[in-house]
Amino acid sequence: MSSTKNSPPILALTMGDVNGVGPEVLARALAHERMRGLCSPVVFGSASALEWARRFVPDCPRPVPVDDFGQAALVRDGVPVMEWGSPGPAVVPGRLDPDAGRAAVVWIEAAVRAALSGAVRGMVTGPISKECVIQAGCPHTGHTTLIAAMTGSPDYRMCLFAGGMRIVHITAHLSLRDAIEQVKTDRILRSALLANDTLLKLGIAAPRIAVAGLNPHAGEAGTFGREEIEEIGPAVLSAVARGVDCSGPHPPDTVFRRMHLGEFDAVIAMYHDQGHIPLKLLAMDDGVNVTLGIPIIRTSVDHGTAYDIAGKGLARGHSMLAAVSLAAQLADKGFGE
Repeated sequence: MSSTKNSPPILALTMGDVNGVGPEVLARALAHERMRGLCSPVVFGSASALEWARRFVPDCPRPVPVDDFGQAALVRDGVPVMEWGSPGPAVVPGRLDPDAGRAAVVWIEAAVRAALSGAVRGMVTGPISKECVIQAGCPHTGHTTLIAAMTGSPDYRMCLFAGGMRIVHITAHLSLRDAIEQVKTDRILRSALLANDTLLKLGIAAPRIAVAGLNPHAGEAGTFGREEIEEIGPAVLSAVARGVDCSGPHPPDTVFRRMHLGEFDAVIAMYHDQGHIPLKLLAMDDGVNVTLGIPIIRTSVDHGTAYDIAGKGLARGHSMLAAVSLAAQLADKGFGE
């Protein structure tokens, strides 16, 4: 099974937690008419869970269990599914099950290895429960830290995409107290440089990068905190000195709207919720999480397991389809090569 420049890229689609909405959003994306032109999908997950999800999405291709990529290439009527020795537990919608977390980790690890080896051009990940993963004995708190560890990438960043909005976070899953301690010049500068390089590679000739402040009114000249003066401002100046069109620190209550209106191509956010709240408010169904600073393509849905609606046929596949579309675009632009 191989991709060529003239054929859709092979992408590993990990199912996530079988007891959440992962199987259903995957089924909805696979059933979409756009999927065939976007990629050649190989599901890393449970064939029985995908079959279970087809009760809500009868147009989803039937899952065909395969043992290797050679067999996957031969599948014509259906979608190849690789379980990697971990079929996962029987689906119990909404159940917090360490066995589901354990299987999800196996599929993620297999997808990373496949991407590193070149067997697939990238990976698109479904939602997992961090609590489940931890209960299963995984030392990592989520996809991003696990993938970064496997790829030897200590200086990675989380970036959210939706339409014309791109938000790079200098920190990800930390308590707010700990995140504030990480607001340092070098982290902010690295984030701005990664954002600039990514947008250049995507074809934006002169990316406009805005850096959000940490404090109300971006500190109001030190009145509400000195992070803008001592850490954020120097990072902006360093980015400009390196040829980046970078500005800030901007008041965080308006900078995301300004990007939404087209003034900026990306915003550097100081902590998780500062960046997530505006994107989910403006584009809840279409957000995609991309990991920058790693040697492979990894995109993800920008939502969780949604245990409360799992198994009810209510989950939507928009974010999964958007994540597949962006992974295919990144592959076309040469990311991960």
